[in-house]
Amino acid sequence: MFRAMILAVALLASLPAAAQQEQQALVDRATLAVQELMTTGDGVQDAQAYLRRARAVMVCPRVFRAGFILGGEGGSCLLVGRDGAGSWSSPAFYTLGSGSFGLQIGIQDAMVMMMIMTDRGLQAVMDSQFKVGADAALSLATIGGSVQGATTAAAGADIIAIARARGLFAGISLQGSILSYEPRSAQAYYGREYSARQVVVAMEAHNPGSDPLRAMLLRFGSAN
Repeated sequence: MFRAMILAVALLASLPAAAQQEQQALVDRATLAVQELMTTGDGVQDAQAYLRRARAVMVCPRVFRAGFILGGEGGSCLLVGRDGAGSWSSPAFYTLGSGSFGLQIGIQDAMVMMMIMTDRGLQAVMDSQFKVGADAALSLATIGGSVQGATTAAAGADIIAIARARGLFAGISLQGSILSYEPRSAQAYYGREYSARQVVVAMEAHNPGSDPLRAMLLRFGSAN
């Protein structure tokens, strides 16, 4: 009986650690995604220029989309904000999901980075559930594998999304996608539950495991 109690306590103690490992793996993938999006392909200078002006970024290191008549997409994302001094926050955790119906056949695996250029855009994204394209007051520019020459099209946008995709779909559409904040992920990663505002704007939460991601954003997005 005593041994069973010890095992039960050990199992319960291991659950937060396992959850934190899952969130850390997402942070690590996001760090690599930022590096790839900012260093490879055409138009990296434009991408870095957008990042330098961004108020915050949403990084989705893997968005998986599949379809045969019925389709949908999903993935895990991180929102990181920047203060007036140029420091980046630790990440807030989100999920991305949507559904679609149409004549479509294909599989797509993409990394997506949404650069949030305005406070208005950041306030909208920090909602517990934000539907991309639903707010007519917000302007969204979605740029494909190359951002070169797209500066004019993205001028004045609240959110600028760039993507690198592999698969059969010609591109990625974020219209109708729903970004949902995950407070339980924050609790697992930081040891207590925080709101997205507390993490991204007030910068009350910190986990040293996110320092490489913050350093990567500072490297390519230093507002100087």
